[in-house]
Amino acid sequence: MGPNWTHDIRAPRTAMARTIRLAIGFVFLSLALVASASAQRPELPASLDESRVPVALLVDADTGQVLFSRNANRRFVPASITKVMTLYTAFDLIDAGQLDLRQSLTVRPQVWMEWRAKGSSMFLNAQDRVPLADLLTGIATVSANDAAIVVAEEAAGSVSAWTTQMNAKARAIGMTQSHFATPNGWPDEGQTFTTASDLVTLGRAMVDNHPDKFARFVGVPEFRYQSITQSNRDPMLGRVNGADGIKTGYTNEAGFGYLGTARRGPQRLMLVLVGVTSSGARARAARDLVEWGFGEFERRPLFSKASAVGEARVQNGTERYLNLLAERDIAVSLPQALEPGLELNITYEGPLRAPITAGEQVATLEIRVYGVETAQVPLLAGKSIAKAGFFGRIYNAVAGWFA
Repeated sequence: MGPNWTHDIRAPRTAMARTIRLAIGFVFLSLALVASASAQRPELPASLDESRVPVALLVDADTGQVLFSRNANRRFVPASITKVMTLYTAFDLIDAGQLDLRQSLTVRPQVWMEWRAKGSSMFLNAQDRVPLADLLTGIATVSANDAAIVVAEEAAGSVSAWTTQMNAKARAIGMTQSHFATPNGWPDEGQTFTTASDLVTLGRAMVDNHPDKFARFVGVPEFRYQSITQSNRDPMLGRVNGADGIKTGYTNEAGFGYLGTARRGPQRLMLVLVGVTSSGARARAARDLVEWGFGEFERRPLFSKASAVGEARVQNGTERYLNLLAERDIAVSLPQALEPGLELNITYEGPLRAPITAGEQVATLEIRVYGVETAQVPLLAGKSIAKAGFFGRIYNAVAGWFA
């Protein structure tokens, strides 16, 4: 069940951006964004000092609520974190039936010559026939540069064709500040770049759109291929309760970076660290940041999946109002050290115009909490509404004037 709320949703007669404020009935929440004068953001661990970690981002992966942000939109070279985009692209192609985990790909001699033991490697041999599942495990677990090239060339015909698909997939999920010119993150004079915000978008998309493949390929502790066993170098695996890992990255140009995630109960946190000076500092910062997130914020439920969050006015439809439904369970993370206020707003371009299809996104729920950035959660149409006939439109117009 969601909280009790009341609001006036009557839209003006001309289409415009509508904002609906929901008055929350929970005792522990206030209507406005308020806090005591002495309240401050929960103090970060020393390992997260900006001199040690110039770029950092911590996000509630379910709602997109930002718990901590530092230079989240600064562009940087992702190094081997690039391979997460290769994994995501492969996962999409598997779902589309264009790749099959059971198929085997051939290691071309020229690929072997260029990439044998070049950086992190699976130690593939020329002419090996390697199951796609093994290649993806090698990419995710031991950051295999050679495996990423084999997947790119064999699946798409060339590296450039593969990176074209990577960029298309990135745009499709909302990565607006990224570009990929390599499947494995090898230095390419800055042609490949991204931001912490975009990496969180990628991580959330992987968890949401490919949960089974995420569980199978991400966070594997070690990988053995051709009698060579290598351990996953993820700094949180086995050390942080609920950690799944995702991907580390390092080059001289990029420094030490990390995209990682952990789930405890219903809450999943996603974090990015960039430009850290050493692997040890990266490991400490990653563990400290995720523990800070779980420890300093209290998760409170707002709306259950498919519950009505609000309603919006519909223009020229067979019905005049439409319930707006939660796409998933919606919760909010509140700083425990503060007395935070909460403000919920529904925004949409209104009145909505028929026809409307049930399940399509038609509005956004904005969650504002003192001390953290605004989260935006999609709201879906609760039912389909057809376009009204001639007389129905006349009736709606007259009714709208007297509403």
